[in-house]
Amino acid sequence: MQEWANQLCENRQFGSKMTDSKYFTTTKKGEIYELKAELNSDKKEKKKEAVKKVIASMTVGKDVSALFPDVVNCMQTDNLELKKLVYLYLMNYAKSQPDMAIMAVNTFVKDCEDPNPLIRALAVRTMGCIRVDKITEYLCEPLRKCLKDEDPYVRKTAAVCVAKLHDINAQLVEDQGFLDTLKDLISDSNPMVVANAVAALSEIAESHPNSNLLDLNPQTINKLLTALNECTEWGQIFILDCLANYTPRDDRESQSICERVTPRLSHANSAVVLSAVKVLMKFMEMLPKDLDYYGTLLKKLAPPLVTLLSAEPELQYVALRNINLIVQRRPEILKHEMKVFFVKYNDPIYVKLEKLDIMIRLASQANIAQVLAELKEYATEVDVDFVRKAVRAIGRCAIKVEQSAERCVSTLLDLIQTKVNYVVQEAIVVIKDIFRKYPNKYESVIATLCENLDSLDEPEARAAMIWIVGEYAERIDNADELLESFLEGFHDESTQVQLQLLTAIVKLFLKKPTETQELVQQVLSLATQDSDNPDLRDRGYIYWRLLSTDPVAAKEVVLAEKPLISEETDLIEPTLLEELICHIGTLASVYHKPPSAFVEGSRGVQHKRLPGSSGSGESVESPDPGSATATEAPPAVIPSQDLLGDLLNLDLTPTSTTGPPPPSSGMQMGAMDLLGGGLDSLPPVPLRTDTPQSPQPLHQSPSPPDHSPTEIGGDLGGSPAMTAGFGAPPAAVPPSFTAPVSGGLDDLFDLGGGVGMPVSVYVPPKTLWLPAMKAKGLEITGTFGRRAGVVQMEMTLTNKAMSVMTDFAVQFNRNSFGLAPAGPLQVLTPVSPNQSIEVVLPLNTVGPVMKMEPLNNLQVAVKNNIDVFYFSCQYPISMLFVEDGKMERQVFLATWKDIPNENESKFQLNDCHLNSDAASSKLQGSNIFTIAKRTVEGQDMLYQSMKLTNGIWVLAELRAQTGNPNYTVSLRCKAPEVSQCVFQSYEAVLKN
Repeated sequence: MQEWANQLCENRQFGSKMTDSKYFTTTKKGEIYELKAELNSDKKEKKKEAVKKVIASMTVGKDVSALFPDVVNCMQTDNLELKKLVYLYLMNYAKSQPDMAIMAVNTFVKDCEDPNPLIRALAVRTMGCIRVDKITEYLCEPLRKCLKDEDPYVRKTAAVCVAKLHDINAQLVEDQGFLDTLKDLISDSNPMVVANAVAALSEIAESHPNSNLLDLNPQTINKLLTALNECTEWGQIFILDCLANYTPRDDRESQSICERVTPRLSHANSAVVLSAVKVLMKFMEMLPKDLDYYGTLLKKLAPPLVTLLSAEPELQYVALRNINLIVQRRPEILKHEMKVFFVKYNDPIYVKLEKLDIMIRLASQANIAQVLAELKEYATEVDVDFVRKAVRAIGRCAIKVEQSAERCVSTLLDLIQTKVNYVVQEAIVVIKDIFRKYPNKYESVIATLCENLDSLDEPEARAAMIWIVGEYAERIDNADELLESFLEGFHDESTQVQLQLLTAIVKLFLKKPTETQELVQQVLSLATQDSDNPDLRDRGYIYWRLLSTDPVAAKEVVLAEKPLISEETDLIEPTLLEELICHIGTLASVYHKPPSAFVEGSRGVQHKRLPGSSGSGESVESPDPGSATATEAPPAVIPSQDLLGDLLNLDLTPTSTTGPPPPSSGMQMGAMDLLGGGLDSLPPVPLRTDTPQSPQPLHQSPSPPDHSPTEIGGDLGGSPAMTAGFGAPPAAVPPSFTAPVSGGLDDLFDLGGGVGMPVSVYVPPKTLWLPAMKAKGLEITGTFGRRAGVVQMEMTLTNKAMSVMTDFAVQFNRNSFGLAPAGPLQVLTPVSPNQSIEVVLPLNTVGPVMKMEPLNNLQVAVKNNIDVFYFSCQYPISMLFVEDGKMERQVFLATWKDIPNENESKFQLNDCHLNSDAASSKLQGSNIFTIAKRTVEGQDMLYQSMKLTNGIWVLAELRAQTGNPNYTVSLRCKAPEVSQCVFQSYEAVLKN
């Protein structure tokens, strides 16, 4: 113990000599403390230096928010530099210190009345940047004063502040009347104030598309054009963007605006040039093409676009992306400027690829030799991506300019001889496309291609080579050996190659069946039994079933003549191109996507369209006037602009070899059905089976005079095999129907008809069939009715898009009762935006038949100038009840007894407040005829018959108890599937 005490004593003495506490004590109070002291200094220079140090610390990311009250105290100064620094600090920290920020409000109010306009503007600018809800209401009065300030610098700053305040609290800005003040500033004498007012209103209008803030009229446009010449470059951009949203009244006004905007094309700022190009591109749509000024304007547009290509690479790329859009819309602008798009050795790859794309778009018969020589040079470059693109470009030239095709193929063969692997592979891919465009013309090169088979290792090139071998198998002696070599590593190939190999071997089998039986069985087995890929399995099973059931049909399907490919498959879709032209000079024109595709939330994104042209003809012209006549395309070519083309008007009915064809329904439908790929499912169960020996038109009924009672309806196709099918009544009453009847229903027919006077046919109210959001702005509501014995489809077409809709057509899929349009859809005038039109389409029942689920389901395709749209709707079966559906009493009785009891369906009809006579009268209006009426113990029983358009008879018993709103309906029919639909018609007619 003593020893421990001595040790402790020694340690204490030692500690007094050498202590560590000095490392934890300092005379310095820390950086924040020092800054705080300097900020509260009486010396102005020291205070300014302190604020600079605070801003420097803030800039490098240090937290100096603790100094907020001290910095705010420095606001009370006449020194403009110090005031700017303090306001900068406020903008940064006001959001994290909202309670402290209120301390600055009084200074803002005071500064907004300062004699120095720079301080007034500075105060109002900072107010707009402080995004704190608590203090916005305090800023309204100072802002109102600044909006009406005598100095234009203050007014232009205040205009932008309104847009910022609107973003924080829109309701407050509207209540305070700032929007009206902003509109008044468009008439301001100072051009910069006008530009900022336009910018602020445009910003607000974008987030509130329906507010109609920028109500542009000729007077306003004139003021904007006057200000355009005098304001700064960014002000000019705001005004030009605003002008682009205006639609002139006529071509004279359009020309006037173009003349005043044209001088902006020579501006040094590329953003101003592109904004001017946007305005001119839009307003040119309204100028007649035969106008002299139109040609002058085209010439004026080329030089500024060419000048943009002499800037640095990043600006060049933006310019090229915009030029790509302009060339697609109006290639004639730059058709003589091909050389400026030739690639330079030091261009970055992204500029090279973009230039290459534009070269192809401008290629024509006049300049193709020049372009090909250039492309051949590019194909020997060292940059692999660029070489690939150059080789593909040669192929695109061949497809676009027919006169150059031979020269292009020769160039590609020269490139293949270089034996450079990636060049060879790209060349084979494009030669495949050339074969598709020019069949039976350049097949002599196949031997050269086959020599390079072993060097192909890219899926696309392998797939292209396999396609060529399969397509021209009859010309290649060892085609089976070549395809078999690919088959060895079938499971290691990509899906693209596997699918192509499967199709190629099936083609080979159909051309050389005796030699390739084993090969086709092998590939079908690999594709169906050994593969996990659903696409491959499905295609394999389809081919297998085709080959095993009907080889002739398989040949027609697999070896069918293919449509020629178009020269411009990569063109932007026309409606999207129109929208992108309206966004020239923005990010949308660089991405080639509409703003809604990349602006998050896109609440304020408006879809823009070009105005309708007052000139005649197409707005897109060929760069080479001679090329249109020189390259007359055969009718089978896929159109280059609208890939869906005129599908609805094509005659798609296959030729029949077994008797006369069924009657036409105005629009032919066959195996290649427009709806085939567009709807989710087509039930595979056919409603009838036609015998090839005796085909009959669908609307005819079989009429042998000696039908037995069990064949009362026959069947739709004239085949007696389908006894439970949909049938038609016999032409003559069989003897069994006239036999004496005893018991049960004997006295039923002694009580008279009780049939009321006919009333108008029930037509259901219109329902929404196709919503606008699913059909690019086209909304369709409709119903079905039967008027004067004709079935009608009554529709209201509403255009909720931004562009005019024309060229309407309609087509039905196969359905249970063969419904088809009796003629074309009559929409005689274009449907303008927000316009609705009523259309009545007469229908017949002689179309193709297929049993649907539910039975009355109808699948419809509607086409217009924008796209083809698909929808399903259900028609009331009552519209198919024909006018001669009233049976003779004895026939009714015999038929009722002849239909098996299991074919009877009973339904309960609730809440029907009609007496039996009123019900009978109402039903007769829909061709449901009462044969007889009987009353037993206060219960009325109506016996009714109806006949469908395809000859099916339906018999009914309706029981109604006096005072009871619930009816019982019993239905008997040889085809009991229809009973549910018939009951639904009873319910609809009686309850409406």
